[in-house]
Formats: sequence, C-alpha cells, structure tokens
Amino acid sequence: MKFRYTAADIRGKIAEGEIESGSTAEALAALSAKGLRPVSIRLARAGEGKAITFFGQSITIEDKVFLTKYLALMLRAGTDLFKAINILIQDLNRPALKAVLIEIKSNLEKGQPFYSTFMKYEKYFSPVFINLIKAGESSGNLESVLVNLSTALEKEQELKNKVRSALVYPIILLSISLVILILMVTFSLPKIAAVFTNSGFEIPTFSRIVFTIGLFLNAHGIVIMIGFVALVLSLWALISKVVIVRKVLFRLLTRVPALGSVLKEMALQRFASTLSLLMRSGLPILESLEITAGAVGNDDFRESLQRIAREGVAKGMTIGEAFRREPAFPSVISNLIAVSEKAGHTEDILKTISDFYESEIDSMVKSLVSFLEPVLLLFIGLIIGAIALAIIVPMYQLVGNI
Repeated sequence: MKFRYTAADIRGKIAEGEIESGSTAEALAALSAKGLRPVSIRLARAGEGKAITFFGQSITIEDKVFLTKYLALMLRAGTDLFKAINILIQDLNRPALKAVLIEIKSNLEKGQPFYSTFMKYEKYFSPVFINLIKAGESSGNLESVLVNLSTALEKEQELKNKVRSALVYPIILLSISLVILILMVTFSLPKIAAVFTNSGFEIPTFSRIVFTIGLFLNAHGIVIMIGFVALVLSLWALISKVVIVRKVLFRLLTRVPALGSVLKEMALQRFASTLSLLMRSGLPILESLEITAGAVGNDDFRESLQRIAREGVAKGMTIGEAFRREPAFPSVISNLIAVSEKAGHTEDILKTISDFYESEIDSMVKSLVSFLEPVLLLFIGLIIGAIALAIIVPMYQLVGNI
C-alpha cells in the first residue's frame, strides 16, 4: 500500500511525501528509521485520503482562532484562498495544523471544496465550524464567516478561561490541605498513636477511633491510592463510552443547587451564540436548529431544539411559536425570539442573549467560588481539628494522671 505522510525532521522542518509499506505500523517504522517524526499519515489511494492520526499533537482552539483570523485577514487584503493557505503553510510552526493545511492545499488542487478536509477531522473541528465554512464558501461570503467564527471562538475560549481562573484558587487550597492532611496521617499520627497504645493508658473512644483510622490509612495508603485512581479511571471510561451513564451523571450535576444553574446558563449561552452565528452566516433555519441541537451540550435543550425544528418550524410554525411550546427554554427567551422574528432581526437578539448569559455565567462562577472557599476551609479545618483534639485530650488526661 502507498501512504502519504507529513513529518518533521530533526530541525523541525515539515516535509510531505509518499511511502510504500504493508501497513501503517511498517510505514511509521520506516519513517522513524529515516529520522522523521510523523505528524500525520494516510492512505494515498483515491477515496482513502482520511488522515489516521496526529502523533503527539492536537489542534487547539487557539489554532482555530489563528487560522480563521489569518485567512479572514488575507481574504480581506485581496489574496485568494489557495495563495493564503500556501503562505500560511510556509510560515506556520504548528505541526498538526500545518498537516491539515497541507491536505487542504492538496484537495483544493484536486478541485475539492475548502470545507471537505475539515470533515475528515471531526475530532478537532465541530459540525458548527464545518457548516459555517461550508455556508461561507457556498455563498461567496467566506471572509465575513471567518471573521464571525474567529470572534465566536475567542469568546468561547475567554469564557472557559474565566471559569478555569475562578477555580484555580479553590483547587490550590484543596490540594495544599490534602497534602498537609496526608503528611499528618502518614508521619505524625502513627507515632503519636503508638505512644499512647504502647503506654497502656486508656484513651478516650473518640481518640481511639481517630487513631485507628489514621493507622489503617498509613498501613494501606498505597493500596487505597491505587484503588482510588483505578476507580476514577474506570468511572471516566464508563462516562465517556456509555451514553446512559453520562446522562445520569449530568442529571445529578444539574440538580446540585449552584452548579446546576451555572451548567444551565452555559448551555443557554452556547445555544444563543451558536444559533445566532449559524443564522448570520446564511444557513437555513431548520439546518441551523439541528446543528445547534448537537452543539448545545444539554439533553433537555437538545431534544427541545429537535422538536422545534422537526415538529414546529418544519410543519409551518413560526420560530417564536415553536419555542413557546417548549418549557425547557425560559419564557423570556421564547418571547424575545418571537418579537425579534416579527421585526426581522432574530440573530441580533440571539447575540444579545448570548452576551447577557456570558456576563451572568461570569458573575455566577465568582459567587460559586466565593461560597466554595469558606466551605473547603471549614471542611479541612474540621478534619485537622478532629485529629488535633484526638491527640490533645488524651495528652491532658495522661498529664493529669502523673
């Protein structure tokens, strides 16, 4: 079989070519023997051009922002798409993205549409991304679609960064507290417990329970840690592969008072942002609703959007009427969509809704973190206080009996 590869040499320079081999593994071994580090590899025959994998690389959201911004800028400057991609290949220093661009260039030379290559990499490029590129290419409005897409991707990344930044301090606090607790249980508590148990002194029941737990954790800590890691990994694999388990977990999370509200508002923000972007790019409303349903990340909203598209709009209802039949969406959103539909600027109202929920999410995450910090401190304080009390009480009793 003939494979087409993209690989980096020892100086980091990207090269592409073809190699004859019996299998993918043999092709990879042959490339490694030549001192090349594979980035992607695919069958070179017609109809078998799907990339197999990227090796140790990933296409990040920053890569997609860079790609869309750059191409929009080049198109605005009057450069044609093929030349813009060719220039980007020469200047780019991101192996995974470069491999995709090389394949795009090859497909454009064969007369294939621009969006077709992205369809082969659905792991990295969402249906929203692909359909927006397709719509822009079909309508001849690719430049504005790329601008809108880069803006949407930047906002998505900004929102994720805000959530992550807000959670940094609680995570650090919890990690440090756990380290202190582990050190106490591993080193201090066993020695103190041994002093009391070997002295023949009758210690209080509470202290005996704490010492027993501490000694057990100290004796079987490694086994417990391995078991805990194995359990977490097993649950992660189960959640990622079994749909029903993922749905049950999501349902449970949405019922946690503060967290459930944040998750719901994140889904509403994603819905409004995605649908607005798709409509502004010229996609038909039915297709826009179906794509948004797949991207919203909430089962209730996904099912509602599918009913709105298939049982509402497809059967002649207005968008507002279809939304009003769905209790999953807040009545404010349904009413705003109905009013804006009559005025002819639904996509603008959806963008306003998206911006509103983005600010609400930021505020709610900060409030949630403000609540978590004292709760974590109290929880860790109670545990450390219980250990300290279990040590101090028998010490006082021992001193009193001397």
